[in-house]
Amino acid sequence: MTGRDLTLTASLRPAALDARRGIVRLHPEVLTALGLHPGAPVRLTGRRSTAGIVARAEPSASRALLYADDLVLGNLGVRDGSQVTVAPTPVVAARRVVLTGPPEIVAVVSPEMLRLALLGKMVTAGDDVSLLPQDVLPDAAVRTLVEAARRSLANTVGYAWTSTLLTVTSAESATGPTGPGGLTGSTGPTGLADTDGGTGSVLVTMDSVVGWQDGHATHGTTAAEVRAVTAGPSPGAATGPVPDPAPGLDELPGLRAQAEELTELLDLGFHHREVLGRLGTTVSLGVLLTGPAGSGKSALVRAVAGAVGARFAAIWAPEVAALTNDAAARRLREAAASVRETPPAVLLVSDVEALAPRDTPNPVGTVFRQLLAETVRAGAAVVCTTSRPESVDPALRAPDLLSLEIAIPLPDAALRREQLTVLTRGMPLAEDVRLDEVAARTPGFVAADLAALAREAGVRAALRQKEATAPTVAMADFSAALEVVRPTSMAESSMLELADVTLDDVGDMAEVKEVLTESVLWPLNYPDTFARLGVQPPRGVLLYGPPGCGKTFLVSALAGTGRANVLSVKGAELLSKWVGESERAVRELFRRAREAAPTLVFLDEVDALAPVRGQATDGGTTDRVVAALLTELDGVEPLRNVVVIGATNRPDLVDPALLRPGRLERLVYVPPPDAAARAEILKAAARSVPLAEEVELASLAEELDGFSAADCAALVREAALAAMRESLEASTVHAGHVASARDRVRPSLDPTQVAWLAAYAAQR
Repeated sequence: MTGRDLTLTASLRPAALDARRGIVRLHPEVLTALGLHPGAPVRLTGRRSTAGIVARAEPSASRALLYADDLVLGNLGVRDGSQVTVAPTPVVAARRVVLTGPPEIVAVVSPEMLRLALLGKMVTAGDDVSLLPQDVLPDAAVRTLVEAARRSLANTVGYAWTSTLLTVTSAESATGPTGPGGLTGSTGPTGLADTDGGTGSVLVTMDSVVGWQDGHATHGTTAAEVRAVTAGPSPGAATGPVPDPAPGLDELPGLRAQAEELTELLDLGFHHREVLGRLGTTVSLGVLLTGPAGSGKSALVRAVAGAVGARFAAIWAPEVAALTNDAAARRLREAAASVRETPPAVLLVSDVEALAPRDTPNPVGTVFRQLLAETVRAGAAVVCTTSRPESVDPALRAPDLLSLEIAIPLPDAALRREQLTVLTRGMPLAEDVRLDEVAARTPGFVAADLAALAREAGVRAALRQKEATAPTVAMADFSAALEVVRPTSMAESSMLELADVTLDDVGDMAEVKEVLTESVLWPLNYPDTFARLGVQPPRGVLLYGPPGCGKTFLVSALAGTGRANVLSVKGAELLSKWVGESERAVRELFRRAREAAPTLVFLDEVDALAPVRGQATDGGTTDRVVAALLTELDGVEPLRNVVVIGATNRPDLVDPALLRPGRLERLVYVPPPDAAARAEILKAAARSVPLAEEVELASLAEELDGFSAADCAALVREAALAAMRESLEASTVHAGHVASARDRVRPSLDPTQVAWLAAYAAQR
């Protein structure tokens, strides 16, 4: 240790939640020894120098280790286990940061969006950085902006935004103090900050100009100049790359109903006001457009504006909210004035919850509401979009502001098929491509996800056919793309992975499968039949039985059979120590389920989420959660095309009100398998295992009394491992391997619990 420098051993943290965000973690005592606090910048020296933001490691962590991710180690030029020197470094604000990246990222990510992705990070020339926003931020207001940037990046870039790496080509320091505690360094010949003992590393702030190499930001000296260049010819227009020409309405499959409603409103307000005058009424052109990220909200507004002959201007709310109050108000006034001066015009405000948040009112939100009212009264149209309507200030829904709300739901299989047809219109598809099957395998996908899927399939096809003169995209390319492309619209809820299993793959359980087909699949697949017969479909099902008997596997099979959107939540995941947060999580879960309908909501460990009321010692949190759950399942607002499945091995602990008709009304007992069922389970588990002819699964099943379905699957897996222990070149699993596995695997079923659950089922 020299001065306040400390040499530690680097330790890789690949699975950390703060990975690829420039975070390094140190033991609390090491932080104290270096005079650091969490959130402070540190200088790191390995084969090369870089910088990062320090955070506190667990008290059980080693004092001799520096915990970092692969990105930090790569910037240091070292490997896991190498020596790294750590030292405090002054806070030097960045004046200008220039980066390079993949062309497809540079084309769609605006400088303002890029600045929010780097906000709060230490950057050094030559470093690689990710687009993952900095989450370890003490300022709640800044955290709100970062969350908005995360959603916008996922919407703009698609699934690749979490893995994309950019390179810092230059990082210049600020020329003046950055505020309390801020230091200013001189600029050396390289243009980098050169402070006493520094590394040329700077901290990206809201005043930093961030842009792409050879882009506008490399020529600007202030954020205002960059905004003026990137905004285009209209004051207040959208920042970032110049938008493509407005798409036609025929290029927006699945949005025809919403496009027609918005077109009728704007056409009436722009071109037929005299009719309204003769009728003695007016029309308000304030619209709130809601829908999942990537569902085509902005494209819809641009297309409709083009269809009615209106000029189009746009602002990105998180970018405006990131400015100071005076600058944000000035920017909003310029945007409003631009659409009022040259009617007819449409102003698009994307991610409006950043400007007018529900829980944290601010002066900018007040200015926005005033300008919104003035703009709408002047006859211009203002369309605000959001993917989080519950986070928008309710005051915006006043009659003289955003009087009309239009919702864009997640597309069903038919709409996904239509969207895929449009997206693959210019692709040479092979004869084996079945877009119906692709659409069925993509529940939860929105238009942006399907575009990413088609793009990834094209890349896979190009890699296969580099030398081909007439390359085509095959079904195998779409299957490979489905392995890596995930729906961004379901990112905030756990989504059950659609396994390649159906109810036909479930061994035995004929009665259980029949009940689940009627109670779950029929309401999702045939809602018109229930309406024609004048009956309400079942709202939910409770699966109960001993652990390991296939309750979760049955839900996976239902998801694979029905190809519906599936939200999977463990009961304890919705509980929070903060008052009101648990109830809000329940409301948000069912809001997303309604948007994604037809949807299957799976509540695992439901006894933890909805225990019998009046017995908790947590201050009433679980009682309020049960009340919220009961209201969502059978309240004033109808729950259409949504089926809820709960699973538990303690049905007696679930609140009785949840089990009445209209809620989880069908109780389905999943019993432990008998000999015949065990034989079917063994066959299903061994389907891909090369068993020798002498292995008789039927006779083996007779010997496995007390084994659950999970135990039977574990037996097959252990037999295969026994063959591997014998020889890594083994190609067949023999009876001896099965016998060895039989000695290792023990039944996990508790006879007392099984008997109690059987008696409970008999009483029901």
